Amino acid sequence: VSPLHLIHNQDPWNDSLIGGVTIRKNERTGNIFIARVIHGGLADRSGLLHPGDKLVEVNGQKVRGLQPERVIQTLVQSQGNILFKVIPNSPQPANSQPLYMRAMVDYSPLQDPAIPCPDAGMAFSKGDLLEIVDQRDIRWWQARKLHSASLCCGLIPSTNQFRYKQRELWWSQPYQPSCYSCGVSSCYNTSATICEEVLHYQRHIDDPPRLIVLIGPSGVGVNELRRRLIKINPNTYQGPISYTTRSQKMGEKNGREYNFVTKEVFAYMVVNHKFLEYGEHNGHMYGTSLDSVKDVLDNGKICVIDLEPHCIHSVRTKTLKPYIIFVRPPSPARMRQTRKDPHFLDKDFEEIEEASRTMEAKHRQYFDCVIVNDDLQDSCMDLFTAIQHAQEEPQWIPASWFAPDHL
Repeated sequence: VSPLHLIHNQDPWNDSLIGGVTIRKNERTGNIFIARVIHGGLADRSGLLHPGDKLVEVNGQKVRGLQPERVIQTLVQSQGNILFKVIPNSPQPANSQPLYMRAMVDYSPLQDPAIPCPDAGMAFSKGDLLEIVDQRDIRWWQARKLHSASLCCGLIPSTNQFRYKQRELWWSQPYQPSCYSCGVSSCYNTSATICEEVLHYQRHIDDPPRLIVLIGPSGVGVNELRRRLIKINPNTYQGPISYTTRSQKMGEKNGREYNFVTKEVFAYMVVNHKFLEYGEHNGHMYGTSLDSVKDVLDNGKICVIDLEPHCIHSVRTKTLKPYIIFVRPPSPARMRQTRKDPHFLDKDFEEIEEASRTMEAKHRQYFDCVIVNDDLQDSCMDLFTAIQHAQEEPQWIPASWFAPDHL
C-alpha cells in the first residue's frame, strides 16, 4: 500500500512552484516525480515529501501521464487539505557541513533560460554572502542569503552548471565588452567565477595585522585619507617604502622617502613579479613591492596602501589577507559644496561619479567595506572604525587563504 502524505494548504500555491516543491515528468514512463523540495518552504517544513518521491495521486486523481502543468493546475484549484499519494524514494543524505560562498557575479533567474523553475530561483548580486544548504542536484543548488529575513531558499546555478554555460557561451557568442547589468550574458561571463567559498576568520592577536587597501576613483581623496590616517597615528599605521628610478634629491635618504634603484634593477623586479603595483610618472618608474608591505606588517604595524582596482588580485593572497575599502564620492552636488579647489570643474565631478559607478559595478565583489568621502574628518573616523573592525572582529574571507601550500 502506497503511503499517504497529507499536507495542509496553508501557503498559497502559484503556477509553477507548488508550496515549495517542483515536479518533473519522466517522458518514457509518464511518471511524475518530486524534483526538489525547497528548503524553508511548506513541504520542507512538513517533512513529508522528498526529492525523488513518485507522485501517484492528488486528491484521488491519478497523475501518471499528465503534464506537470496539468498537475500544478489541479493543485492550484484545490482548497483546504491536499492529499498526496506517493511512493517514497530512499532519502538521500543532505550535506551536513555548511558551505558559505561570496557571489562574484550578478544573477537573475528570470533572465536564465536554463533554470528549470524560474519562480524557484534566487537572484543575487556581486558581494552577497550565500549559505548553500543543498548540493545534491549537480546542476542547481539551493541557497539562502545570509542576514536575510526570508527562511526560504532558492535555486542558483551550481559551479558545474556555471562552467557548462560558460563553455557554451564561449563557443556560441562573439566577443562582447563586459556588461554590468544582471542577465545571462553577465552572470555566465566566460572570465568570471560564480562564487568563491568563504570562511569566518578571527585574526589571532599574535598574527600579523591585515593589510588595508584603499580603492577609489581619481579625485575622491583616497591618498589624502591615507596620509591623514598615518599622520594621526604613525606608531600604528604606516605605508610601504616605494621603489623609484628617479634620482635622489637633496635631503632625501635612500630607504626613507623611497628605495632608489636603477632602471635595470626596476625592470628585473617587474619581470620577477616583485611589485604589487607599478607605473610611470613624469618619465620615472614607481612601484610598491610585496616585500615592502610585508616589512611593515612583520613589524606589527598596520600597512595602509592605495591601489588601482586592476591590481586587486595581486594583493588578495593568504599572506596579506587584505581588507579592501572602497572610497565612494558623494553626489556631484555635494562635491561642489565641499571641494573648494578652483581647478575642479563641474564636468570633473560628473567624471568622478561615473568612474566610481563603473569601478564599483566591476569590482564590488572584492570590497569588504564602503566609505563615502563626504566630510574629510568624518571619513577619517569612518576609516579608523573600519580598520579596527577588520583587525579585531570576525570577517568572511576566501577559504583558499586557509588551504595548505602546495609542496
